[in-house]
Amino acid sequence: MGLTIGLLHVRRSILIAATPTRVWEEFADFERIRSWLGRGHTLHRLDLRVGGIADLSVEIDGGELHFGGAVLVLEPERELSFESNWQPPHAWPVPTCWTIRLTPMHDGTLVELFHHGFEGLGAKAADELQGYEQGWDVKHLVALRAVVETGC
Repeated sequence: MGLTIGLLHVRRSILIAATPTRVWEEFADFERIRSWLGRGHTLHRLDLRVGGIADLSVEIDGGELHFGGAVLVLEPERELSFESNWQPPHAWPVPTCWTIRLTPMHDGTLVELFHHGFEGLGAKAADELQGYEQGWDVKHLVALRAVVETGC
């Protein structure tokens, strides 16, 4: 049963007019998930199996900074969770996590995207959480909704 989401987390969500089975089809392979999750950053790799690797990057100050980690939870039609840590020399002492959860609701699916685990960053937790709260939006989830509901 999925990862526990701690008190310090960023949460973004969207309600999609489709079943969890239909939404999960967009998690079926790397290219499909890359088409909607790779917004604002680049998704280089995502091995969709527990222990597989997620590798993403963002461009900061003209350089490409990679982050990601191991897939921790893969429960089809329910949850995908993976570690998120910057590669050295920017690495945090412990990784945070990304969790995407699908929950049936009304005649559709509530899709929640969490970035969590900031508690492990100790004194840096408050500033890191604030930065991610300001930086995250719902463009990934809007793209997923568009693909599922309209095929675009």
